[in-house]
Amino acid sequence: MNPDLDNTDNPCSAPTTTGSPGFRITTGWTRPHAATVDAFTGVSSSQTADAMHRMGGIDPDIHRMWPAPPFIGTALPVATRSADNLLIHHAIRVAQPGDVLVVNTQDNRHNAGFGELLGRAALAVGIVGVVIDGVVRDIDQLADLGLPIYARGTSPTACDKQGPGELGRPIACGGVVVAPGDLIVADHDGVTVVPTLDIAHVAQRARQIVDRERQRVIDIDAGHLVRPEIASTLHAAGLNVEPRTPA
Repeated sequence: MNPDLDNTDNPCSAPTTTGSPGFRITTGWTRPHAATVDAFTGVSSSQTADAMHRMGGIDPDIHRMWPAPPFIGTALPVATRSADNLLIHHAIRVAQPGDVLVVNTQDNRHNAGFGELLGRAALAVGIVGVVIDGVVRDIDQLADLGLPIYARGTSPTACDKQGPGELGRPIACGGVVVAPGDLIVADHDGVTVVPTLDIAHVAQRARQIVDRERQRVIDIDAGHLVRPEIASTLHAAGLNVEPRTPA
């Protein structure tokens, strides 16, 4: 499977930017076509990271705040001033169905930039998940709403709404660069980010990994408990071992 990344949902648009560095909004970036996103259906965050040679996985301290179902979507990045969520509110205005809100809070662990009211608005515009390098609040209500939330934790303390901040620009989230339109794959293992230009290639490799792992399950059930290349690698290192054979 090799989706065509030129087949985008908004192929005629061009990004436009207003404001100046630190207080800046970019809109109109290219989002991958829905078929491109659908190519990752059934692919886990772990398999996606494996398809990028163990790259793309964000800091595991950013984890599910409730047992949310997996989701796949395209990144809508927001950078906020610490303790401020003005640009998160504005992100609701520019979001499109299938977007994932991804937020850099300048490592704020005290002020929750996202809660129930923003969650209700996010669901209304079709946001499929939220990934915040920071903390959130109202987590019971967000769970009742069914909105998947990944964050470093919770806090009852709210944010100002004055800015500055940036929207639609590349950010850092959990040690990974996230640009607008990148693919976000999130599940119980965590969150993996696929750069826009790599989506088609990673989708193809990820499907191969899925098929290979399915075959490996069949092999294990048949008694082939250790992959043959494990013994080969040990032999190459000078260790005298014999491959384990089925009983």
